[in-house]
Amino acid sequence: QVQLVESGGGQVQPGGSLRLSCVASGFTFSTTPMRWLRQAPGQGLEWIAGINTGAENTFYKDSVKGRFTISRDNAKNTLYLQMTELKPEDTAVYFCGYLHYRGQGTQVTVSS
Repeated sequence: QVQLVESGGGQVQPGGSLRLSCVASGFTFSTTPMRWLRQAPGQGLEWIAGINTGAENTFYKDSVKGRFTISRDNAKNTLYLQMTELKPEDTAVYFCGYLHYRGQGTQVTVSS
């Protein structure tokens, strides 16, 4: 079955950086466009970044453009999200996913 396991979250000060990882199994990762989503406290789920199968094309929500970078390693079945210049409003649970599938998420807290 489809499994998506996120890791790399934690607490960081404003302006800091984190790198999230998502290990995928149970489907053909290399032929599947992937995305990162997040859910802030009391808010709905929002899409923040996407990447095509060969990583030639990436897409970002305006609020993270220029600060976050989505990437993938198809040989390792792994999706990444490099986050820099983190802000308190980036505090959320971060999920990787495709279609209606997503993992359990990893918590990112940006606070001084």
